[in-house]
Amino acid sequence: MTNFSANASSLSLALDRILEGVAAAGRIAGGTILVAQDGETLYRRAFGHADRDSGALMTDTLPVRFASLTKPLVSAAALALVERGVLALDGPVADWLPDFQPALPDGRRPVIRLRHLLSHTAGLGYRFLQPPDGPYHQADVSDGLETTGLSLDDNLARVASAPLLFEPGAGWCYSVATDVLGAVIARADGGDLAASVARWVTGPLGMTNTRFGADDPTRLAPAYIDGDAGARRMEEPDSVMFGPSRLIYRPSRAFSQTLFPSGGSGMTGTAPDYLTFLEAIRTGGGAVLSPESCALMTGSATGDIPVFIPGPGWGFGLGFGVLTDPAAAGSPCSPGSWGWFGVFGSHFWVDPVRRTSVVVVTNTAVSGMIGPFADAVRDAVVGR
Repeated sequence: MTNFSANASSLSLALDRILEGVAAAGRIAGGTILVAQDGETLYRRAFGHADRDSGALMTDTLPVRFASLTKPLVSAAALALVERGVLALDGPVADWLPDFQPALPDGRRPVIRLRHLLSHTAGLGYRFLQPPDGPYHQADVSDGLETTGLSLDDNLARVASAPLLFEPGAGWCYSVATDVLGAVIARADGGDLAASVARWVTGPLGMTNTRFGADDPTRLAPAYIDGDAGARRMEEPDSVMFGPSRLIYRPSRAFSQTLFPSGGSGMTGTAPDYLTFLEAIRTGGGAVLSPESCALMTGSATGDIPVFIPGPGWGFGLGFGVLTDPAAAGSPCSPGSWGWFGVFGSHFWVDPVRRTSVVVVTNTAVSGMIGPFADAVRDAVVGR
């Protein structure tokens, strides 16, 4: 079993070379990397610029937009409420959201349960994962990244007007399910998703730099996006091709005081805070969850159902992507490793066999999330 602490110097040299190469190429504006084993931080470095225009350097205490790194935090809040009997994993979503009952193409309205939302097996989708003439485009569904005047109820109505992609539990599709889950949490726990996540997750863990949105532009790294000549400042709006469609961004959404908190993409935070959360889950739940709930989050719930993101060799638990077949995935990580990523440019993974947690947050979409940079960091930590 790899003991990284005995090779911390070589690990640091390898990661330093990667960051210097990224900086020289200009592909990522700035970010932070944290690597820990057995709870001991072996590598911690902020790199590049938070704001190239002003020359401000990135720091590891400056929040970035988390995008889908939000989802596991919201999932943990839901499971905390399950443990307290407020929610039930097999409870119908319609018990809490009676107007949310989307139909299959044949007109049937099947029961969507809480566990379907948590595992992305509800039959829902994302607009950016459908072609331009797809049903979510036709219904003008918000993916939660762009600024709109929609209320959450309005967006849920648009989601419910589109046909389900499959019978709940029969397939997998990355989706707005966590936005729906956020609405369930809010309805069940006092009407405010942000307060619920703070009460059950970020507060108990002392994640003081992690929250929904931001109220001070100087306390949030500006967003950058992939360009032909490297990372460029994200415009308002902006977009990038991703799969069959485009990811649409409006970075100002993070500062809105009126738009609904997106359970799938709306939080901002720092790498040290997120490492605290991952270590709590890795070690059995800490002040947040029981070991049983952590096992549900980090163990695959999808069986033989294909999980097309990240691809072959992956399953999905009640909150995280789960590596089920490293050979099929082309990954050097151990079976049972778990993690995820966010389209504003961040990713993380935990290898439970190596007892290792890695958090990489950047301000650059999407190069900080997937691709050569993410692969190089992984390979430097785990090796090939």
